[in-house]
Amino acid sequence: MNAIEIKDLTVAYDSKPVLWDIELKIPQSKLAAIIGPNGAGKTTLVKSLLGLVKPVMGQVEIMGNQQKIAYVPQTASVDWDFPTTALDVVMMGRYGHLGFFKRPGKKEKALAGKCLEKVGMEAFASRQISQLSGGQQQRVFLARALAQDAEIYLLDEPLKGVDAKTEAVIMELLKGLQRDGKTVIVVHHDLRTVEANFDWVVLLNTQLVGNGPVKDIFTKENLEQTYQMDRKVG
Repeated sequence: MNAIEIKDLTVAYDSKPVLWDIELKIPQSKLAAIIGPNGAGKTTLVKSLLGLVKPVMGQVEIMGNQQKIAYVPQTASVDWDFPTTALDVVMMGRYGHLGFFKRPGKKEKALAGKCLEKVGMEAFASRQISQLSGGQQQRVFLARALAQDAEIYLLDEPLKGVDAKTEAVIMELLKGLQRDGKTVIVVHHDLRTVEANFDWVVLLNTQLVGNGPVKDIFTKENLEQTYQMDRKVG
């Protein structure tokens, strides 16, 4: 069964195509990397999966429904001056389970604490999010995603700008989610670590270059096409 299926997807900003005629399937329980150069449409693809952008044409089908998706955005897109603690950020991951009017209680607070512990941030639970380093902030947002207890996890460049220790912690958590049967999809920039960390890859440059198991798709020829192709669209 596929966790995600995209059919004939085209997305444009100001009449300029960002994604063009994308046909894509990602099976359940894969740890997938979305790879491509700057401006290739990687973040737009993630936003399309979340329903945050309206396509010109095509459709996105999610296993179950979009409430089963947890999302970790790029750190650069977050307002870190918002006055809230690390624990409060993680508890936000439970709001979808509680309903609109119910406030989180002791159970949700305990669960949020366990999620912070999983990412090695339990000692920073009461720290203002703006006072944390970039790597620490990324871990807190990953803990929030864990608190959602989703079936599909979307992460937009979670390893960008983090130190080696944080990268190791994040990748071990993502592999643990995969072992638990979850589908994990990561916008990723470091080609050197794809084969070691992922078992599925999506190669994207406005159009889809390749999609499938890393051992079959992550080839020199496909990478050359992804990063040097003549972009006839857009």
